[in-house]
Amino acid sequence: MNKKETIETQAEELLRPVLDSLGLELYDVEYVKEAGNYYLRAYIDKEGGVTIDDCEAVSRAYSPKLDEKNFIDDAYTLEVSSPGLGRPLRRERDFEKSVGKEIEIHTYKAVDGNKIFFGTLTAYDRTTVTIREENGNERTFGRQDLSMIRLAFDF
Repeated sequence: MNKKETIETQAEELLRPVLDSLGLELYDVEYVKEAGNYYLRAYIDKEGGVTIDDCEAVSRAYSPKLDEKNFIDDAYTLEVSSPGLGRPLRRERDFEKSVGKEIEIHTYKAVDGNKIFFGTLTAYDRTTVTIREENGNERTFGRQDLSMIRLAFDF
């Protein structure tokens, strides 16, 4: 594992008991460097969505545990938030929960002249994702060809 993966794994292990005690679930943890600053981001979720109070409760309980373990050498900012409406699908459970829902797919290279596709997630496995487009056609993509997969949302 590289440094980023190691930090994310340790941060996730430390976060799970906090979330369990608050009745929340973990969506994702990421450790990133943006504009010269490091961020440890914890994305949390629950049925019906999370509130700012949920994020605050997690932050207040989690931050002292991070300080105590002190496994991140860099100065960083902790952010706790919801994954949002257009949440990316990353893990097996994300796909599982999203079958039958509208998703947005971005490809690295154009397919039939397009790089963005919308449709209902009908199937997935470790190597492919299948959607039913609005016209009723099914389209299967190799996961290695996808730059992003997320829930679609309309305003």
